[in-house]
Amino acid sequence: MSTDLLRGKSVRWSYDDGPMAGKAFEHTFADDGTVTWREANEKSGLAVGGEASVRYEVAQVTDAVYAVSYLAVSGWTLTTVVDRMSRKIVSIASNEKTLVIQRGKLI
Repeated sequence: MSTDLLRGKSVRWSYDDGPMAGKAFEHTFADDGTVTWREANEKSGLAVGGEASVRYEVAQVTDAVYAVSYLAVSGWTLTTVVDRMSRKIVSIASNEKTLVIQRGKLI
């Protein structure tokens, strides 16, 4: 499937485990195929900070499941599988030294 279901949208998720446990993030997918992300406060809804826009790729697996991946300016690659039906996510963050799996949910 070639349709980019994220283009022009913002998606928030939080992590239940891993080094980012208890943190929430907002990803904004621009019309030009780039993404910016920033930490978000789950309770207040405010989002602060973030990194410069980078290109992302998205692949739809089923109507409810997709994978999105990008290489952040920090040198970390984040690949996240999202199940919109269960609202669960699984992210794999990696750089040249480390590989981490984190689980969470859409918010």
